[in-house]
Amino acid sequence: MYAQKFKVELEIRGERKACPLEWLDSFCMRNFTNSADFDDTLPTADGRVEASFRLTPERFAEGLGAWLTQRGKGEGQPVHVNVTLE
Repeated sequence: MYAQKFKVELEIRGERKACPLEWLDSFCMRNFTNSADFDDTLPTADGRVEASFRLTPERFAEGLGAWLTQRGKGEGQPVHVNVTLE
């Protein structure tokens, strides 16, 4: 089921860092997106997520970035998310 491994980095106010596990866990486990694409995801560490083939890195980045920005994690700025395959 978890056939892909994603590396998830955030850019907030020009600073790039691994996405905290706590944020990944909240996003993935609570499925705030109302999209079945995110059902088969498993955060494993800061900046690391395993996912099924139903989800593309681009779609994950888009959904997570919008969710983090909406929750104010960018301190008033948009949160840019970069997701790559490992």
